[in-house]
Amino acid sequence: MNLVLKKKTIKTMKGKTAFKYEIAERMSETECDSIWRDAHKRLYKMYVEHSDLSKGVAMHTDSFIFPAAAIYLSMKEVDKDMAYDVMKKVMAEKATKTGQIIAKLCKIPGFNKIFLGMWDSLSHKMFGEAAGFKNVFYPKEKGCFRMDIIQCPYHKYLTELGCPELNILFCENDEHSYGNLPGLKFSRTKTIGAGDDLCDFKIEYIKR
Repeated sequence: MNLVLKKKTIKTMKGKTAFKYEIAERMSETECDSIWRDAHKRLYKMYVEHSDLSKGVAMHTDSFIFPAAAIYLSMKEVDKDMAYDVMKKVMAEKATKTGQIIAKLCKIPGFNKIFLGMWDSLSHKMFGEAAGFKNVFYPKEKGCFRMDIIQCPYHKYLTELGCPELNILFCENDEHSYGNLPGLKFSRTKTIGAGDDLCDFKIEYIKR
């Protein structure tokens, strides 16, 4: 057993207890504990099998993709419908809380423009080729940021792990996080997770 990856697994799962609390609301303590133990085993196995991923890709797989897949697949063994519902509910709640935090900041004079301005450098770092994505980055426009994602590690690894249906939930996270920001408009017309050829992403400043 790789002790470093074992400790990493334990630490990651501690950060995902919102899922465990939701499972506990729907199942017995014994069933919940069993699912959680199985999720630990699955996540550890994923870490072992993908220990050679680059730092940029692992930023997404190790903190988001693999834990979600491990928890979901463990639940799915017990109750397929419940598994998806738990993932959808908890992921939406977490992303909505993020959106609420950003929305409060957007009420600070000038923050909207700062937030919009950071997307160009942020997207190249977090959603560029080094992170496993392929994109179309559009020329800078005043008061607007646009990009299209044409290859996505979430789609790649969730499909490989046998749970591509989770992909759309990660796509929906953007809607929950950026869809209700005062003074900013987030637009999306299609996603890879929904079976489209790309994910379009547009966020623009709205004069008030």
